[in-house]
Amino acid sequence: MNKSVFIFAILFVALVLVQALILNHIVLFNCAMCFVFIYFIVSLPLDVKPNLLLTLSFLLGLTVDMLSDTPGLNALSCTVLGALKRPVFFAYEQHDDQKRDISPATATMGFLNFAKYLFTMSALYCIVCFFTEYMNFADVIDILIRIGASTVFTYIVILALDSLIGKK
Repeated sequence: MNKSVFIFAILFVALVLVQALILNHIVLFNCAMCFVFIYFIVSLPLDVKPNLLLTLSFLLGLTVDMLSDTPGLNALSCTVLGALKRPVFFAYEQHDDQKRDISPATATMGFLNFAKYLFTMSALYCIVCFFTEYMNFADVIDILIRIGASTVFTYIVILALDSLIGKK
């Protein structure tokens, strides 16, 4: 357990730094942003207790908020993502006792199931994030374009990241 805690601590710091220093300054076509730091929440093992998962999700979002000058936006979105992690996972995987201690990844779920799980998690994050940011429905077309473009951008980058550092 100590080895995995150390690995996830390094992943937490690395993803936050990459997000704050690099990806916050990249916006494709003035609408698509990449939220690579949610890979931390997506890849946490299922046996993490719900209270710890929500706390880690909130701290991840709060850390990104402090470094990005977005007060509470990412903290809210990450907390919602942490709360929906297990239901989304079990929407694509069968619910049995042998799958309690796995970490969602391509190697453990298979490519198709992980791809669906990751796309759903990316879409949920982008939906909460952009609707919270805009706080109105006057620009609903702009919001939907940003949600769609950011979801696809985040999905592709995290899928590539998982193929590089995922468990074999």
